[in-house]
Amino acid sequence: MTSTRRDFLARTAAATGALVVGFHLPAARAATPPAPGALPARKPVAKDLVESFVAIGPDGSATVHVGKVDLGTGTRTALAQMAADELDLPFERVTMVMGDTGTTPDQWMTGANLTIAQGGTEMRRACATARAALLQRASARLGVPAASLLAVDGVVHVQADPARRVGYGELVRGEPLALKVDAQAPLKKAAEYKAVGRSQPRVDIPAKVTGEFTYMHDFRLTGMLHARVIRPDAVGAPLQSFDDSAAKKVKGYVRTVRKGDFLAVLATTEWGAVKAMRAMQVQWGAGPGLPAQATVFDHWRSRPVAKQEATQKVGDARAALAAAPRRVTARYDFPVQTHASLGPSCAVAQMQGGELTIWSASQATHSLVTEVAPIVGLPPEKIRIAYLDGAGCYGRNGHEDASADAALITTLIGGAPVRVQWTREDEMARSPKSPPRSMDFEAGLDAEGNVVAWRSDFWIALNHIVAFKPLDFPLLAASETGQPRPGNWVGFLFQNSGIGYGFPAIEVNTRHVEQAFFRSAHLRSPGRIENSYANETFVDELAHAAGADPAEYRLRALKDARGIAVIRQAMARAGWQPRAGTNPQAGAGDVVRGRGISYLRYNNAITYVAAVAEVAVNRRTGEIRVERVCVAHDCGQVVNPDGTRNQVEGGVIQTVSRTLMEQVTWDSQQVLSKDWASYPILRHHEVPKVMVDLIDRPGEPSWGAGEPTACAIPAAIGNAVFDATGARLRRVPFTPDQVLAALPKAATA
Repeated sequence: MTSTRRDFLARTAAATGALVVGFHLPAARAATPPAPGALPARKPVAKDLVESFVAIGPDGSATVHVGKVDLGTGTRTALAQMAADELDLPFERVTMVMGDTGTTPDQWMTGANLTIAQGGTEMRRACATARAALLQRASARLGVPAASLLAVDGVVHVQADPARRVGYGELVRGEPLALKVDAQAPLKKAAEYKAVGRSQPRVDIPAKVTGEFTYMHDFRLTGMLHARVIRPDAVGAPLQSFDDSAAKKVKGYVRTVRKGDFLAVLATTEWGAVKAMRAMQVQWGAGPGLPAQATVFDHWRSRPVAKQEATQKVGDARAALAAAPRRVTARYDFPVQTHASLGPSCAVAQMQGGELTIWSASQATHSLVTEVAPIVGLPPEKIRIAYLDGAGCYGRNGHEDASADAALITTLIGGAPVRVQWTREDEMARSPKSPPRSMDFEAGLDAEGNVVAWRSDFWIALNHIVAFKPLDFPLLAASETGQPRPGNWVGFLFQNSGIGYGFPAIEVNTRHVEQAFFRSAHLRSPGRIENSYANETFVDELAHAAGADPAEYRLRALKDARGIAVIRQAMARAGWQPRAGTNPQAGAGDVVRGRGISYLRYNNAITYVAAVAEVAVNRRTGEIRVERVCVAHDCGQVVNPDGTRNQVEGGVIQTVSRTLMEQVTWDSQQVLSKDWASYPILRHHEVPKVMVDLIDRPGEPSWGAGEPTACAIPAAIGNAVFDATGARLRRVPFTPDQVLAALPKAATA
């Protein structure tokens, strides 16, 4: 008996009453990078060379190399759109190569909201130079002036005689684009864009949906060994001794390696490495200890300050405060948080032919080369790092540590390929943290409630990044092998401490705490999220003190037309009804509702964001439920509207989690937040409805969208809680205990 699948499904449905739904996924687009295998040969990577960025193939397609990486943000797709337009190629004929230090230029790390604005602009200029060179070559080939030529889909033709044409592939045959990037090469105008400004499906999604995509964790090399690094629970504890006799009995055990305080076991299988790690008997010394968590913010303020600097100064704020008829003060605190990546970090490394190659999910592959070099004792030119997608980070989490671990182990054992997989406990407890933040505010109001003076003090971690070139990242393998590194790897944390409102007298001071007590590194929207939370909560407090609607209060103090536009758009989307005081219709039962607004311009220089959060607060349990968030977002020319909207939505969801529940806990020696029970994050059923309005500005510079929205969310939620309850929350996260403690102090109007 023969039967088709259609017959089988029909008979099954008739017999069981079940509905079976099938679907087809189209093949991934040509812009999807090939699965990793043998790495291509090294090539020129200097930023002033076109061939560092662009290579035209024999078929006229383009391979575009960028030093930035796609951390799941969709930049592989957006950058391909930008390159396609500058090269006059269809999007499908552009393939992106990202983050391979052997074939891509060093464009600084992927961070600071700069992938599109800085990395994309550098790439566009190289592509524009390449296009101009191709037109010149076509001019010589066809015997007509370049001005009379037109490039369409990789073919250059004479405008007056389209039959006379030559393809890109023919123009580069035997003569690659070996020329300098022309800083004056004209870029396409917005009206000429074919790919930019249109929603383009992400090129990586089809293979991720089907399971064919190679993540860092999937990568394998022939003969690869599996390693687990053994580290103490107590932060900074030294290794005293170990006994690996039980580990040697584990099936698949290969060897133990030690260098200083660095200790690891290797096995032929992942499970063997896990069992061997658990069988090790290790003695650790005492760590330096940690401050009491209950008083951590006071402790943070008491630590040595390396420097103080004025972030913003307008007029004489102190004199204006002294003369103000009314003064308002507040203090805000923001906790230590961790990346909590859904998948623990992983890396693979091997030594071959005198060169160390590392496959890593690091967002800073070029910087990582110089950070790993002293650990393994190799010059940077003998180290190559190839990027593979990891489990996400939005900051430097454990990816760099796992990479250094694998690199050190392979050099210690003679070069065999080694895979290091961190555990959940490693990722939660041992990866770098965002440093705490504590902030003081004082403002003076006139008789009409207008701000006449604004003063603020921020206790922030010391900047360890200079001129956009990171110093050595504080890798665990470095300190464990006797190479101390600074405990902070954070920079520009003063950004958004200054404000964008037109107050007549402003004084903002930042105090740079010399050393954090945890290894510190960037976490999404570093510094800006904490500073914006405090600024925008205090603005709300001033609006209440002035008896004004909080949205209208912001508008009357703002002079930037684009800032005003995002606030008005967020108000419109949320159906904002201006009123002073707390919500008179919050409700009379246990659950009350309110709405709050927040606004910022990222770094006070680029992307504009306004957000309105709507919350339900249970006055009996203290639980906050964020029900809806409306965001208006202006990042200039939008490259990929769907991708940009995705980033805004992700920024909202992640930051609702950070605002309501995320904080690292510890005792006197060790981190206690080691899993999802001890470091809870937002669950699917707790995700709010997110509504996004993108304000597209064709022709304006394209700014980033990955970080700004997050900065607006904590204050919007806190202000909404105040609107619902009259209780002001001045410390993140807004846990039920905090809410219950604040309710008795709630304002009555």
